[in-house]
Amino acid sequence: MAAGGERRMLFDIRGKRKHVVRVVYAILALLMGASLFLVVGPVNIGALVGNSTTSTDATKIYDERAERLEHELRKNPADEALQLALIRTRFGAARAAAERDSAEGNPPGVQAQEELEATTEAWDRYEKQAGKKASPSTAQLVAQAWIFLAENPTGGFEEAFESIREAARVQRVFAEGRPSASSFATLALYQLVGGQFAAGAKTGKKAERLATSKSQRKEVAKSVESARKQGKENLKNKKAIEKAEKGQAKEQLENPLGGLSGG
Repeated sequence: MAAGGERRMLFDIRGKRKHVVRVVYAILALLMGASLFLVVGPVNIGALVGNSTTSTDATKIYDERAERLEHELRKNPADEALQLALIRTRFGAARAAAERDSAEGNPPGVQAQEELEATTEAWDRYEKQAGKKASPSTAQLVAQAWIFLAENPTGGFEEAFESIREAARVQRVFAEGRPSASSFATLALYQLVGGQFAAGAKTGKKAERLATSKSQRKEVAKSVESARKQGKENLKNKKAIEKAEKGQAKEQLENPLGGLSGG
């Protein structure tokens, strides 16, 4: 509890946010179930900054490096190498901050959130310049950043959906640049969980065609169907929340002072 008010954790599950958490856990379950298709695991902080470096130290190192890169970019804003380095550095800072929070027994905190947002903002600036030549490998990291933001939305259910859809948009850059059953199955998963059913079904079929074995093709189909079902459930929850919020708004309009009595 902070002085002068309540400090709200990013993973607060009160009120409508419990529905966001339900979506988040569904995403995580699907991702774990589709681990066959996810080829980029957690960033090994120790390998990047030295095995003896703690997560707290790593966060500081990444922040300092990001500041240097941003200083260089102010002088050379079109330097693609600097842009990509900044995106990866911000992503590394977010992972380091999340690891530190986890080691302390806490969910990802404000710093991790801010670093993830900085990652996506840096990508947006880079993508505007790079266009169709944007780096597929970096796009995959940014798609993960959007999924992490979906896991810890600060603005509720709709924000979680928007983050998932942004993850799908950026994942497409990776999938088209590195076409495989893995990359397109992950794209289909993001699309379907986010409610983009027509696009997800089409992407899922493409992932099946790219499968290199019968068993992989069956696994793709199974994961796509699971994602489709979860996407339907997510939209159902979303509509229920929107209906409840409209009802509350109507009640407040009919009795605008009702909320002031504490009743």
